[in-house]
Amino acid sequence: MHWACCLLGLLFAFSGDRAVAESPSHEEPALHEGHDDDRLQERPGEDTVTSMAEPHAHVGPHFRWTVLRTANDEDRRRAETLVTTLRQALEPYRDYHRAIADGYEPFLPNVVQSHYHFTSKWRGFKSAFRFNAAQPTSLLYKKTSKGYELEGAMYTAPKRTSESELDKRVPLSVARWHAHVNICLPPKRSVQTADWSRFGPKGTIVTEAECDQAKGRWVPQLFGWMIHVYPLKDTPETIWTH
Repeated sequence: MHWACCLLGLLFAFSGDRAVAESPSHEEPALHEGHDDDRLQERPGEDTVTSMAEPHAHVGPHFRWTVLRTANDEDRRRAETLVTTLRQALEPYRDYHRAIADGYEPFLPNVVQSHYHFTSKWRGFKSAFRFNAAQPTSLLYKKTSKGYELEGAMYTAPKRTSESELDKRVPLSVARWHAHVNICLPPKRSVQTADWSRFGPKGTIVTEAECDQAKGRWVPQLFGWMIHVYPLKDTPETIWTH
């Protein structure tokens, strides 16, 4: 995905050093739901949200990735334990109705996406303080003719989290967390009519100087850190590949 991630991360997410997980609407999972702190607090219109939810490659000036560390046996064992724990925790959520009943809310369910984020604000909030492999912030689903098919999950961490701390949650020699950075948001008064090819997480504006010239609002990092995990896959490569 993606924009959902980004939006989840964009509407979702823990903007900032705030220990609050605001449901994302990027979460696309929710206009991943509430852009906050001067960052899109005013909720863009449906067209804007839809454009932000389009699939995207996680590359370019708006993405920051943790540095991949040297592989080692201890990290592999830690990762295997995490995957086993997550796989067991996700089993009940093969039924997406159960996920909704447990507080996971679908983000932008009417917008076509590669993956649909079902996000728990409560679990997102708790993840700002501690990591629980059995309680991901979001569940990832693929839409089917009968509803939704479970694919994986997404963990989150506050943007203030260091790479060393992220490594304690998920080994950085096995997978890489990502964050959405260098974002220029349009002036509040023109969010509904803004040119989103220039502004936002997919925009062409990538420096603070350009953003100032466009009279936008510069956000060094939008939301916290995120990482997708697909524990139902068969190999480490497919389990940890975003």
